Amino acid sequence: MTAADGIPGRRGREESTIIGNGNTRTRDGRNSDEYHALLARRDAMRLRDQLLAPARGTQRTSSPAYAYDGAADQQIIVENLAAVTPFGELIAHLYDAMFERHPYLRQLFPDSMEFQKAHLERAFWYLIEHLHQPDEVTAFCTQLGRDHRKLGVRPVHFRVFESALAEALYRCSGGRIDEEAERAWLRMVRFAAAGMVAGSNSALAEPPAWHGTVTSHQLRRPDLAVLRVRTAEPYPYQAGQYATLESPLLPHTWRPYTFAGAPTPDGELEFHIRRTGPNGVSDALTLGTRVGDRLRLGPAQGTATLDDDLGRDVLIVAGGTGWATGRALLEELAQRRAPGRRAHLFLGVRTAEDLYDASVLARLENRCPWLRVVPVIDEGPRASAEGSVAEAVARQGDWSDHVAYVSGPPAMVTAVVWRLSGLGLPADRIRHDPVAGMVPLPSHAHLPRPTGQAVGHMTEGVQV
Repeated sequence: MTAADGIPGRRGREESTIIGNGNTRTRDGRNSDEYHALLARRDAMRLRDQLLAPARGTQRTSSPAYAYDGAADQQIIVENLAAVTPFGELIAHLYDAMFERHPYLRQLFPDSMEFQKAHLERAFWYLIEHLHQPDEVTAFCTQLGRDHRKLGVRPVHFRVFESALAEALYRCSGGRIDEEAERAWLRMVRFAAAGMVAGSNSALAEPPAWHGTVTSHQLRRPDLAVLRVRTAEPYPYQAGQYATLESPLLPHTWRPYTFAGAPTPDGELEFHIRRTGPNGVSDALTLGTRVGDRLRLGPAQGTATLDDDLGRDVLIVAGGTGWATGRALLEELAQRRAPGRRAHLFLGVRTAEDLYDASVLARLENRCPWLRVVPVIDEGPRASAEGSVAEAVARQGDWSDHVAYVSGPPAMVTAVVWRLSGLGLPADRIRHDPVAGMVPLPSHAHLPRPTGQAVGHMTEGVQV
């Protein structure tokens, strides 16, 4: 099979701007990194135009925006999924092809590729599930491109990715995937890459990442730390958003954590970090980080923020360190709550001892008469008679006129979101953010049938 639609095919000519055969130095002795930086600057605009251009044979409309027919490609991809799923093998072949041809790219990735592979699998599922909604995909990829500046991703790398994907589709399917399906896959990736390039270009006025210094590190429990960080430059964010953090102990490895508070005049940021296992970022931040250590922060992300017009009562449901989101939202509510409006907080924990930020919660209760707090404890003498947080929320009020914010462990968030939806709360008034990075977990059990049936919506909360 040959290259199609102007996209590098599995047997196509290598992209001329990339060094082949793994050379590490140029003819005049310059370092490989400097050489590739020069190439990337030279080709960035050309490649951006190519990425944004429609496929060969597609008529450009009079509209300045390219009208991508994502629904048609979605149907083709879904019909041919059996040839390349599960995606684990496809992604393994993709990275093998990429690093075989261009070994220098390996330095852009963490030592362990497991999280990266899982992240890419979620991205593939997200794109496939939402391809019939190109505006949503564009918005998602624009934010992704803005965030990926911190990784050193340049436009030229998307071309390399396309070539590697074409090769991986061929290897994974044993040559069974047809030309039409390959074209659909590569058009999908090109469309996503165009959004990422646009997002990267729109953020040129801000740093790719912010450098911060740890000013306070408290172990509230053996597996939970509260960190305060001061950045070298002002860091813009809103209550309810999150940032990805990188520790120097694990270069190129980033994980998302919510800001535990509304923006303050002193500019310090607070994060609540629960250790989820050994040798990861949460382990490095809880047990391996001290006052004075440096961290890097990606740009603020997330849409679980308060509306400009606070015309409705607010319901906040938080579990574990998802309390960080609840605390940030309540602090902002305390500053600009509309007269007569109230807030309800359901805070789920396993035991009473897991209320690690009880003093802050008590202060909020004391100075906010409009706030009602309902602790939901799973175990011990103070265990809730209503069982889970989702059940407690369902039994204790009519939330149909509220705006709800949900944050915490994925299973809890999923249960609460489904419960609130079943109680009649419209989806656009249930706010939560993706789990496990910037890409939502897949709901591909609800993939569209080949007839074009609508795709199921993600129902996970922010990873904190």
